[in-house]
Amino acid sequence: MKKVVAAAKTIDDAVRKALEELGVTRDKVSVRVLEEPSRGLFGLIGSRDAKVEVEVNVDPVDQGLAFLLDVLANMNVDARVETRPVEDGILFDIQGTNLGIIIGRRGQTLDSLQYLVNVVANRHADKHVRIILDAENYRTRRKETLEQLAERVAKKAVATRRSVRLEPMSAAERKVIHSFLQKRADVVTYSEGDEPNRCIVIAPKEASR
Repeated sequence: MKKVVAAAKTIDDAVRKALEELGVTRDKVSVRVLEEPSRGLFGLIGSRDAKVEVEVNVDPVDQGLAFLLDVLANMNVDARVETRPVEDGILFDIQGTNLGIIIGRRGQTLDSLQYLVNVVANRHADKHVRIILDAENYRTRRKETLEQLAERVAKKAVATRRSVRLEPMSAAERKVIHSFLQKRADVVTYSEGDEPNRCIVIAPKEASR
């Protein structure tokens, strides 16, 4: 976090001086007045300049984006990142070619990178911001795949009247399946096991726990 102390005849002049040194605009900083200006005796003797401390506010989105771009550069990944608000946070959409290295097996690399970006973005932030990483529209495609799997397994569980245990998944992927199958009245879902081997069980209503 950058901050400077500046002095001038007035508070406004001191702030302006600090902004010029920091190279930012007024809306990007917090100002603390350290000393009020004083004219002194007869406006001459003992006069004192105003003194302010100006600190650049931490923008978690900027922090997270800078970190992500640095990681991509170190990985020699030629990509650009577009940011936009989404329902549950801020989306960092990584765009480029051959981004498989960023996604990893079943999105594990993307999830790990998302975790790190959020840690860096929020470590000095006053208000927590949730950042979601995506690449090559992987999140949407994976969600559709999981929902298709959930529908298929739910039908199997009902037809056979037996519970079906899925392979281990991340908490985010388990949430997709839980949410998707809530609309069905003939099955229930629950999670079993410990991380990282925690998985979902889809069971017909009469065979549920």
